[in-house]
Amino acid sequence: MSAATFVLAISLFVAFTFATAFGVASLYARSNTSARWLAAGYAFGMFNPLLEILLPTQADARLIEVAVPLSLQYGAAMGVIALARHYRLSPPWRTVIAFVLGTLLLNILILDLPRDSALRHVLYQSPYFIVHVLGVITILRFPRRKALDNALVSLFALSAVQFLIKPILAVNMGSGTTAQNYIGTTYAAISQSVGSMLLIATGILLLLIILRDVLAEMTARSETDTLSGLLNRRGFEARAEHLIGGATPCAVVVADLDHFKSVNDSFGHAAGDGVIVAFADLLAQHAKARTILGRVGGEEFIALLPHADAQGGQDYAEQVRRSFASLALESIGGRPVSASFGIAGMEAGETLTDLLRRADIALYEAKRSGRNRVCAAPTKAEKSPAVRGQGLFAAG
Repeated sequence: MSAATFVLAISLFVAFTFATAFGVASLYARSNTSARWLAAGYAFGMFNPLLEILLPTQADARLIEVAVPLSLQYGAAMGVIALARHYRLSPPWRTVIAFVLGTLLLNILILDLPRDSALRHVLYQSPYFIVHVLGVITILRFPRRKALDNALVSLFALSAVQFLIKPILAVNMGSGTTAQNYIGTTYAAISQSVGSMLLIATGILLLLIILRDVLAEMTARSETDTLSGLLNRRGFEARAEHLIGGATPCAVVVADLDHFKSVNDSFGHAAGDGVIVAFADLLAQHAKARTILGRVGGEEFIALLPHADAQGGQDYAEQVRRSFASLALESIGGRPVSASFGIAGMEAGETLTDLLRRADIALYEAKRSGRNRVCAAPTKAEKSPAVRGQGLFAAG
């Protein structure tokens, strides 16, 4: 067995392993179509080393000579589609279709060129170079790249460069007088070894990226309230603790929908859900980019405003309160709706629990004072909560 044959056998096993791994990943993340495309791409790419191994046994190898490069090139094209799907970009369908048809024609046309021709080697390697450049362009179209994504860009670029170098090596080292004896050449051993290493590195990196994003999606689902789309208590506390742990000054706003039970009793839970969604939308609409929003109870909400004091919390709460009170929701027959708010600005040495406790006291005061109003928690220099906003309705 030649060195190149041994490396090809390893490549076949590696491609099978990654095809299986991405196939399994797609079963656990059915919404992640990129894993299915990657599984298909690696499965298609398996034919490349398999056909290379079979090639020396064929008397007439012209058909296999065309199929060998196409299997890897088409598998890589599926990888480009997978990247676009993963990064939620529009797949370059026209480019990929043109690539598929163009490579088929190209690989047929170069069959009759001399094997030691520099032109033949350049044309043979050019589709590999092009498809890897397409991969680089696809990833770079995604603006929110992280370390692993940038590493993948570098790896695709490195893979593209090797296909520019291979024609030089092939011409100088020789790639065999026929397709059948290519596998016994030193060039084949070097070419397949480098390709196998890049195949393994790319597969591992792609798998890490898929797993990273699947885990992030699962975490987000477990920390998100499905009705409102805001964070649930677990998600809110995790992000709030991180923010406060970083000593970021902030203000907290706690809110409670007024007379919500009577809405459910009078109009049903579906109508009540509509009120919750409407209020959550207003919280998000008036919030700044880094505001942490959560629904922590049936009709209870929290907003944590980074780099804000009690006055900033008051301004935010007043905007939401006024907008909510002005709604006329058809689902409850245009019945007036309102919410009460408690605000607290972080003081030195406070924990999240301390901050929320003071905001809860202010919320209780807002309820006691007549509802549909904003009440600020007392500071260390004050003795009782102060009502900052006056509502439209009497308590009841």
